[in-house]
Parts: sequence; structure tokens; C-alpha cells
Amino acid sequence: MTAGRRTTRVPEEIGSIVNARPTPAQARGQMAEDLAARHLEVHGLRIIARNVRCRGGEVDLIGVDHSHVVFVEVRLRTNARFGGAAESITRSKQQRVLLAARWWLNGPGRRFQTAACRFDAVLLDSLDAAHIIWLRGAFDAG
Repeated sequence: MTAGRRTTRVPEEIGSIVNARPTPAQARGQMAEDLAARHLEVHGLRIIARNVRCRGGEVDLIGVDHSHVVFVEVRLRTNARFGGAAESITRSKQQRVLLAARWWLNGPGRRFQTAACRFDAVLLDSLDAAHIIWLRGAFDAG
């Protein structure tokens, strides 16, 4: 140790979590979110946050579309065996998005608290931008 400098040793198990590579499913999910974000931006939505998480909830993308704050769930389903992308947005999944949206509006996004909100979905059956389906108002907070 040199004078005036402190070094802290990070336990290996912590370092392995930080440096962990994403699983193939996580990597595909990230690619789907990137495709969705680009698609939404090309069509006028301004992305202001990504991967917002709180205890019990998460939302993939948050954007602004004119006067609305838009919370976007991105779903990639390459195999329809258990239903397509739209069917995978269950009531439970909607509740997780709503929880994260409320958390964000009461914290980092509090300047948007008075804006109208919308809950959209971007559906992909492959990692192909030509086959993106954007469902505006896919579900509501009620």
C-alpha cells in the first residue's frame, strides 16, 4: 500500500457476479429491446429510460410520445408452443409493469407525474426489425 492511497480487495464471488456474461436468453432479450427501442424512436417515441426495476416490478422501456409517458413491455417469442408474444403478457406481468411504472413516477420520473400514461407492447417473433408489432395501449392501469 502506498502512502495516501487505500486499496480495497473485492471478494471474488462479487467480482464474478459483476463480470458475469449474459445467458443466451438474456442476450436475445437485450437484442430485442435494442430493436424495439430503435423502432419506437424511428416512429417518434423518445426513449428516456431502459430496464427500470424495483422490488417486484420491471419495465423494459420508458418513452415520451407527445404528451404521454409510455411504458413499454418488449416480448420476444421465437417459439409459439406456449403461445405467442402477446399471450405472454399475462395479468401478472402487467402488474409487474404497473408496479415499476408507479415506482418510477414517484422517484426518478417524478417530473412526469402529471402526464397521461400509456402502456404499450412491442412484440417480436424473431430478431428481425421487419416483423415488429407495436401495440399502443396494449393494457391499462385499471
